[in-house]
Amino acid sequence: MAAAKAQITIDNLTYGYDREHPVLKNISLEIFKGECVAIIGQNGAGKTTLAKHLNGLNKPASGSVAINGQDTRSLKVSALSRTVGYVFQNPDHQIFHDAVGKEVAFGLKNFRLPAAEIEERVSEALAAVGLTEHYLSYPFNLSKGQRQRVALASVLAMRTEVIVLDEPTTGQDYKESVQIMDMVGDLNKKGHTVIFITHDMSLVAGYAGRAVVLCEGEIIADGPVRSVFARPEVLLKSYLSPPQITALAQSLNRHSFPPDVLSVAEMYGLLTEKRGVKIGCCS
Repeated sequence: MAAAKAQITIDNLTYGYDREHPVLKNISLEIFKGECVAIIGQNGAGKTTLAKHLNGLNKPASGSVAINGQDTRSLKVSALSRTVGYVFQNPDHQIFHDAVGKEVAFGLKNFRLPAAEIEERVSEALAAVGLTEHYLSYPFNLSKGQRQRVALASVLAMRTEVIVLDEPTTGQDYKESVQIMDMVGDLNKKGHTVIFITHDMSLVAGYAGRAVVLCEGEIIADGPVRSVFARPEVLLKSYLSPPQITALAQSLNRHSFPPDVLSVAEMYGLLTEKRGVKIGCCS
């Protein structure tokens, strides 16, 4: 059986805002359809610069980026937006309409979809992010967290194959963050490729299957989240720490705890197993 082709192929990508100071250095990366990938690293590592290459906002200085086999340099951003939806870290960089409903409908109208389908998608997307009652609201009268959800709804309505989110939980409280990430997780389960940037390692542990660690414009780790988090010395190079529960398990290594525990529930199961306790048994 032939190996699956990557949906996103980045080959020796180098990019800088001036020639003397490259932000990205010889990045090579393949992302396959249906993956959920977290891009992590310290401020200035090049995460957002890399992500903007996926929808054509940035074009390679050297090397190449291809989406479904098409070089992004040959495609307009408007054409790429049919395949790659992008949610900015700052929603004010992409919101410009005077009503929430118009904002969410904008991309769909550019696709020349029937009016009934546009209305259905807008209603569905606003309901998904909990903003149905703000259909007619002026976006900049909303909180930053709500504006972030407006931007997310605009991408959800497009139903793109690939969804890129730059710090998707910025401005959200814990409950709102979980709601957004659960929504993103559901889209991934339905087959959408999801790529998200975050500084919250618990979100990486809870939702990503794969983590790519950037440090000073280079990839220093790439693999399943468990294997990446099991290498705290590598994370430290990019000023990151694994989730607290993972760090706790690693501190108990001498007691034979695995270094890749990702959740409290998993840790609890290990503790009860070691103590010989059977949960839920009263006899």
